[in-house]
Amino acid sequence: MERIKKWACFGGQQQVWKHRSSVLGCSMEVAVYLPPQASENAKLPVLYYLSGLTCTWENMVSKAGAQRYAAEHGLILVAPDTSPRGVNIAGEDDAYDFGSGAGFYVDATEAPWSKHYRMYSYVTEELPALIAEHFPVEPSRSGIFGHSMGGHGALICAFRKPQLYKSVSAFAPIVAPSQVPWGEKAFTGYLGADRSTWKAWEATALASGTEWRRPVLIDQGMADEFLEKQLKPQLLANAAAAAGIPLTLRLQAGYDHSYYFIASFIGEHIAHHAQQLRR
Repeated sequence: MERIKKWACFGGQQQVWKHRSSVLGCSMEVAVYLPPQASENAKLPVLYYLSGLTCTWENMVSKAGAQRYAAEHGLILVAPDTSPRGVNIAGEDDAYDFGSGAGFYVDATEAPWSKHYRMYSYVTEELPALIAEHFPVEPSRSGIFGHSMGGHGALICAFRKPQLYKSVSAFAPIVAPSQVPWGEKAFTGYLGADRSTWKAWEATALASGTEWRRPVLIDQGMADEFLEKQLKPQLLANAAAAAGIPLTLRLQAGYDHSYYFIASFIGEHIAHHAQQLRR
């Protein structure tokens, strides 16, 4: 890994690193916030943040205000990119909701996407190994959260790999991709037309079979323009209740889909993770 940026921030350091991903077959950038406690030669909990459509690591780093709370709780904060970059697939830059910036945190099975678009394996396998190698993290105390497409990613990572994560939360997640236009487009392209294969990548479908039983926190803005057509959080709330998963869905009046919404509640989400990661 090669450090390409750094800034002093809340007594710690916000860094950006570049590395070659063997899983994705391209160079990737990842932001890492090291709180002041990282200088004390102690292994710290690590919290992964997955961004939404069109985003990179920069959106969360510059807009969410998360570093203040990561410093307060002594968490290392990791924010990867949202897709492979520059892999020269025809059409990868043609739409905001498919291809570049829209990896949907699945492992694609359809050519030509299957060669590079393997964000699930990148997030759950390659990236944690790199972080553990280069930073003072305690892998057994890992949490994950995200926004929109990244909220979908965080939920499926936790539900599919409950042994890897101890905490999960989401802002305005896409909880049922098979039932909304964003998901139908992405899943058809990445996973093919057989909808039965999509269930393995959908939080609402995974709820009935997952071993995850730790608290789940979801915040959803009631003024979110995508709420009714693309997000449908109540579908996951219902599935979680039926499965016995302790999920808290907070419907926030007046808030939209933007980082103003995320910044308003990021402190409570990081506190949620800190509590779970201390256990």
